[in-house]
Amino acid sequence: MMTTAPTEAIAPELQPALVRSGLNALNLAGRRLLPILQGGMGVGVSAHRLAGSVAALGAVGTLSSIDLRRHHPDLMERTRGLGVGEEAKAAIDAANLEALSREIAGAREVAQGRGLLAINVMRAVSSYAASVKRALEDGIDAVVVGAGLPLDLPDLAQDHPKALLVPILSDARGVQLMVRKWERKKRLPDAIVIEHPRLAGGHLGAARIADLDDTRFDFEQVIPQSLAFLRSAGVEREVPLIPAGGIRSFEDIRRLQDMGAAAVQLGTPFAVTVEGDAHPEFKRVLAECREDEMIEFTSVAGLPARAVATPWLKAYLKVEQRLQAVVHVKQRCTKAFDCLAQCGLRDGLPGWGQFCIDQQLASALNGDLKKGLFFRGRGELPFGSQIRSVRDLVERLLTPQTALQPA
Repeated sequence: MMTTAPTEAIAPELQPALVRSGLNALNLAGRRLLPILQGGMGVGVSAHRLAGSVAALGAVGTLSSIDLRRHHPDLMERTRGLGVGEEAKAAIDAANLEALSREIAGAREVAQGRGLLAINVMRAVSSYAASVKRALEDGIDAVVVGAGLPLDLPDLAQDHPKALLVPILSDARGVQLMVRKWERKKRLPDAIVIEHPRLAGGHLGAARIADLDDTRFDFEQVIPQSLAFLRSAGVEREVPLIPAGGIRSFEDIRRLQDMGAAAVQLGTPFAVTVEGDAHPEFKRVLAECREDEMIEFTSVAGLPARAVATPWLKAYLKVEQRLQAVVHVKQRCTKAFDCLAQCGLRDGLPGWGQFCIDQQLASALNGDLKKGLFFRGRGELPFGSQIRSVRDLVERLLTPQTALQPA
């Protein structure tokens, strides 16, 4: 049977670098891509400029759907001073959907038809279904979902059969569960991101902080076990595996492809690029953060999380136990944006975080060290504390250490 060769979607100037690297290209949606995905990072850290710039080189650029109105002054003005309650939430949700459409259009313009554009939507947010549907209506190439099991994603995307659906999971058991559940809906994941909780930044795919070091999350276990399951199910070639967390170099990519991975995903290295959509101070904080300056804690979403030990986070953790000891269920969100389906602060959930994650992440986006929550993954960044371009980063990832010139 004849098969159609994938369409070349890699920028011409980077095609020789991929050939020299010896890395395998990623074939998705009939396109030949660089084996690199830029992870979705909210609030607003990966918006149209970063995602579009990554895609323009022939990789996968990813927008984060969370609270994108913060990049649009008119939408922020429209939603300022609304107070709290259902009407305020509806107005903010509508503004964010409008911002989502604008950002997808902006990313597409920057990408100029190359690469592939994805949207990352957290399963844990209340606007999950609405954001997925809007992104699909706007023609997004792929929907990536983490922070919960997106068992209903095939249903949400049933009118968009060509869109790629990509869950984020952390162990082989999750892979088996997801594939079996989706098979009943006559759909397979178009790829699966395998995120290592001990290495990634932001919300982590483990039930408790104590589980972060569990060996079942190690790529050396998850990738072979998942491939064995996919092989037994007869779908190995149809579901590429894309590890994420702590990946920083060509050697990391080579090692993971040798294990059977199709590509890799990186977040923090892209967040600190020139094209990253956050404030320069945000980039400086992440780039200069040492390995011993990160903290694991329980987020307001009830998930373990990893972030830079900023003044705000250290101050919060000092009083966290006292706050958790007096939790009580509130009738409604006391902040302007009722963002989560389940919220430790609003719902009075013992053991969960007791702060407004939207406000703290928005402060980080604006570079506010005193109030911000700065998510970051583990591992030294490819250019250390330097802020370099997306092109520089991608070229570095395609180049063996032995061939690198001094930066």
